[in-house]
Amino acid sequence: MKRASTMAAVAFALAVVGGGAWWILRGGDSGRGTGPMALRPDDARLAARGATLYAAQCASCHGANLEGQPNWRERGPDGLLPAPPHDASGHTWHHPDATLIRITRDGVAAVAGDPNYRTAMPVYRGRLSDEDIVAVLSWIKSRWPADVRSKHDQINARAK
Repeated sequence: MKRASTMAAVAFALAVVGGGAWWILRGGDSGRGTGPMALRPDDARLAARGATLYAAQCASCHGANLEGQPNWRERGPDGLLPAPPHDASGHTWHHPDATLIRITRDGVAAVAGDPNYRTAMPVYRGRLSDEDIVAVLSWIKSRWPADVRSKHDQINARAK
């Protein structure tokens, strides 16, 4: 009987851990935009922190005004794509929060499922906390026009 109780407890623990991992990978409750892993562009304090982090970590490639690098859709001589813009002209807003967070934290190769994918984009896991990443992405989203922000909100709603 003791073995059955132990097995039940282990099964329960695995279910809780697995469910938590699933929730985190999905971006918390990012579909509603209220979870810790959802972008919060209207949180002025968070966005201000994100602006500072962006200037220090991202602007050298993606531009101080989110403009990206020239010819960002064409591979350079090194075979890598230049940094894309994060303003409304780019494709950043086409991805739900959870994907943007994963790309930033875990890298493009991890999100693409191709460990051999080459990119100049650094992996920020261990360099920035998840909250720092949310702050940077929240600041980026705060700079988008209202119509683009609304479209991004719809993308998040469909992704949940």
